[in-house]
Amino acid sequence: MIKLIAFGDSLSAGFQLPAAAAFPAVLEKELRREGYRVAVANAGVSGDTSSGGLARLDWSIAEGADGLILELGANDMLRGIDPEVTKAALGAMLQTLKSRNIKVLIAGMRASPSLGKDFKARFDAIFPDLSAKYGAPLYPFFLEGVAGERGLTLADGIHPNAAGVERIAQGILPSVRALIGEIGNKTGGAR
Repeated sequence: MIKLIAFGDSLSAGFQLPAAAAFPAVLEKELRREGYRVAVANAGVSGDTSSGGLARLDWSIAEGADGLILELGANDMLRGIDPEVTKAALGAMLQTLKSRNIKVLIAGMRASPSLGKDFKARFDAIFPDLSAKYGAPLYPFFLEGVAGERGLTLADGIHPNAAGVERIAQGILPSVRALIGEIGNKTGGAR
């Protein structure tokens, strides 16, 4: 059994959704339907920032974890936190996970244009830069196909509804399959 962890904020936690409709549960269901022997733990905390994630990383990631989907940064962006602070915290997490031999898939985020061109450029560069530096695969935008789509978000226009979570899971699935493939090479089999 491969043990994955969805480590993130409300987008992973399943803000205002039943547990079975949260991203980790939907992703696990899809992977199992494809024949993978996998469990996806929900380590999402609503409102979490990259610095908050770094502070809880060691006690949140149980021994025996094989892989992790790192989905943080949206709250940093919404709060206008300096992108260098976000990048440093995410980098420290990637370094720690690498030292623990846990494979990581970075789930990227993109800044809202309303924050200005400079902030957007600096924020959007965080995820590809970290992917290159740590050799961790990158899914460029966690909310791909969902952001700005009224029918796929809750009334707040930000958080995905159940259909939005299904869309996110389908979008990221090829990247997660590749992650499992890397883990399978380490553990002797993925299915």
